[in-house]
Amino acid sequence: MVGYDPSTDCKHISKFQVAVSGSLSGFVTRALISPLDLIKIRFQLQIERLSRHDPQAKYHGIMQAGRKILQEEGLAAFWKGHIPAQILSIGYGAVQFLSFELLTELMHRASRYDARDFSVHFLCGGLSACAATLAVQPMDVLRTRFAAQGEPRVYKTLQEAMVTMYRTEGPLVFYKGLQPTLLAIFPYAGFQFSFYSSLKQAYEWAVPAAEGKTNGNIKNLVCGSGAGVISKILTYPLDLFKKRLQVGGFEHARETFGQVRRYSGLLDCAKQVLREEGSQGFFKGLSPSLLKAALSTGLMFFWYELFCTMFYNLKKAES
Repeated sequence: MVGYDPSTDCKHISKFQVAVSGSLSGFVTRALISPLDLIKIRFQLQIERLSRHDPQAKYHGIMQAGRKILQEEGLAAFWKGHIPAQILSIGYGAVQFLSFELLTELMHRASRYDARDFSVHFLCGGLSACAATLAVQPMDVLRTRFAAQGEPRVYKTLQEAMVTMYRTEGPLVFYKGLQPTLLAIFPYAGFQFSFYSSLKQAYEWAVPAAEGKTNGNIKNLVCGSGAGVISKILTYPLDLFKKRLQVGGFEHARETFGQVRRYSGLLDCAKQVLREEGSQGFFKGLSPSLLKAALSTGLMFFWYELFCTMFYNLKKAES
């Protein structure tokens, strides 16, 4: 049910139901993967090597980081910035899936391309993600700021953060990191949707369902996880640059975590990371990112398809 498919009943689901399914999918997925997201952000922002052999490194592994955050900041720290993150996920899910549905249907009706082609899903997935990013970018910046800060907190509430950031850094602060975000999100989301569709076809060929059974939920989860991992590996460095740029002007809140840097833009950020941290610096936090990508993308498609099916069955029962 992901994207327009004229051969199935998914075309009978209303656009409103598509948006609601996307929102609910984002909400549930965000609540489950928030701890991994926080650890990933901490890794991406750390200048020091992620190694136990570096005495200045605050974090060097997923388990070690988890224990340290729990010890120093408490269990609630794993959900720092959860409110803006949930607003981000709910809005992003609605706009992304609705845009993808509309774009694939438009491609089917206005061109000779099949709406289910790999290239169509890549293009429509990338464009739908860009639309969703523009809609919710301020919440992404707020989420990153909350996840980046230690104790004592610089921002205690969402309202305080918004007012303080606006007064001290101006309105454009809410769109910091937008350039690498758009550069990264287009291919990342494009690969997500296209590989998800392709992996589902491969799964159906490799694991044919028994007569009368579909194995749909397992297939959606497995194929979504695979698509998330592949997409993340192919586009990861741009995600790291985005996070570094989003905390620009917020360096004072990270002094307890180790070294801090200031970047004038995307190219300057890439040059500094390469010069000071080496090429491996481009992939800091990759391990939790891959784990998060597998879980979040798998769950995102799993819940989306589940909610779409639920809406369709309810509509079918009423008719």
